[in-house]
Amino acid sequence: MRLTVVTETNSAKRLRKRIFSVVAHVLLISASIVMLYPLLWMLSASFRPENEIFNATSLWPSSWSLDAYFRGWNGLRVSFGTFFINSFIISILSVIGNVAACSMAAFAFARLEFRGRRFWFAMMLMTLMLPYQVTLIPQYVLFLNLGWVNTTLPLVVPKFLAADAFFIFLMVQFFRGIPKELDEAAVMDGCSPWRVYWKIMLPLSTPVLATAAIFTFIWTWDDFFGPLIYLSDMRQYTVMLGLRSFTDSTGLSDYGGLFAMSVLSLVPIFLFFLFFQRLLIEGIATTGMKR
Repeated sequence: MRLTVVTETNSAKRLRKRIFSVVAHVLLISASIVMLYPLLWMLSASFRPENEIFNATSLWPSSWSLDAYFRGWNGLRVSFGTFFINSFIISILSVIGNVAACSMAAFAFARLEFRGRRFWFAMMLMTLMLPYQVTLIPQYVLFLNLGWVNTTLPLVVPKFLAADAFFIFLMVQFFRGIPKELDEAAVMDGCSPWRVYWKIMLPLSTPVLATAAIFTFIWTWDDFFGPLIYLSDMRQYTVMLGLRSFTDSTGLSDYGGLFAMSVLSLVPIFLFFLFFQRLLIEGIATTGMKR
């Protein structure tokens, strides 16, 4: 009798667990559909004729057309491919600058002993609390006096000067999780701080470096405000500024081309995240944890 009661109890628990799992999956799938609906609508609109974009009653186009992609690619004074090249150049240089400069600054804060290290680390963290708008005007005046306005230099050079305190903090937390005995052993073997950084810290820090690279690429690619402030020549435009060019305050807007190029602008980010997804998750999961 007791065995029968225990068996029924276990069966009831498994049944409740299965019902809970089904309900949870249904809710998650429903939420995913709601979140993906704007993206699906944009993808569908990019294949519709211009007169059906805002008059359609379903996501499935009544007729498929690639005209919006051809118009979007060649419809402006400058080919949209130029905007892609500009964005790729700025994004790749930003990734290189951020990973190199921030990792060196993080190594100094995490491993080197120098006067005022805690004070300067606290000052660096305080810059995280400053809104971008606070430093915008002084930076613009500086770059204007240097003759860098309407070039890509204001968007790239600060990355090589460890201007992103968030990534420095992220790497410091990761470096602190690497045993110091490795540094001490290398120093006893005659390694300089530079060789310790290059031969020991960087090879062991692939996850956090990949995390910084992925976030830098995505944030730089999606950046609209920075290029809007510093770039005025259409030949220097990034993808985000190119998308803005499809809308006109006079009413002469090509929404089909806008949606088509918006779809294409998501492809590099999607592929970049897809290829480095494992390193991104590993970097976030291990940052700040003792290993």
